[in-house]
Amino acid sequence: MSIHFEPIGIVQNQFIDKIPEKWESAVHRIVLEEKWAPALDGIEEFSHLYILFWLHGIKGEVALHVHPESRQDLPAVGLFATRTPYRPNPIGLQVVELIAREGNVLTVRGLDALNGSPVLDIKPYLPRGDSIPKAKIPTWLKKLWAEH
Repeated sequence: MSIHFEPIGIVQNQFIDKIPEKWESAVHRIVLEEKWAPALDGIEEFSHLYILFWLHGIKGEVALHVHPESRQDLPAVGLFATRTPYRPNPIGLQVVELIAREGNVLTVRGLDALNGSPVLDIKPYLPRGDSIPKAKIPTWLKKLWAEH
């Protein structure tokens, strides 16, 4: 089976070669093709959005097991139990804060995408369906979050 994606826009930011520390507070522009501008009508009523994008700057081998953040002090876990960008299909997914919309341009905060990343889709974040208050996470992730 073959799947073909057509980007609807691109990410514009200062992240040229890598995602820097403190990326969560950075502000970005998502510039959609003009033909998609009407599809954004009403999006201003949402505070947060899901952004699906192509990890176009990722080069490297896909391993079935990885150490999170390449840290040997953390357990090797299956690729799909991590958020590593080295994936069979390098699709990024991030919840961002919507700051503003101007025509075909969204200004957002909290995107971990490189400049020029193709945007595949945008969906509103729905607190009732998307938030799982008692979601379980592994111990190694709790350790990472405590350090950050």
